Amino acid sequence: MPKMLAHASSSAHASSHKSGIWRQDIPSATKLPRMFILIVGAGRVGSAVARRALEAGHTVSVLDSDPLSHERLDKDQSTTWEDAGGQFTVSTALEIDGLVEAGIEKADVFMAATSGDNTNLVISQIAQRRFDVPKIVVRVADPARAAWYAEQGLITICPTQKAIDMAEQVVLAD
Repeated sequence: MPKMLAHASSSAHASSHKSGIWRQDIPSATKLPRMFILIVGAGRVGSAVARRALEAGHTVSVLDSDPLSHERLDKDQSTTWEDAGGQFTVSTALEIDGLVEAGIEKADVFMAATSGDNTNLVISQIAQRRFDVPKIVVRVADPARAAWYAEQGLITICPTQKAIDMAEQVVLAD
């Protein structure tokens, strides 16, 4: 049964299921070896994780259907995304050719961070079942779906559950 951790950057100890993050025990990012990370979706979450992973010395490829989303990767950087070593592919997430061009066949980690739950869940299952990517991280807005897909072996992050839990703490605080 998947365990949940309070924060994505925490070490591998479990906390309550209300954290909004369901995953197996995973060491903190600072202890992981250099990896090839493919992130689909260059919105606020995807681009921030991509920049941090590149800064940490990992090889990072980002795929997004909007060519203008590339600007988020360059924002507040001293160099361009590509000059820093990043890769950017313009394609829809559901196109296998785009995923292959972005490097899914060599990915150690796959992160689905588009704005759509259905897209994120489908491409995560493609990464898991067709390409055997060892670590799959998927952003899912629906808490019930996040829990179910975690049981299927995906690391799910549910910002909705996290917001519910935080709001509940504030509203019900003495």
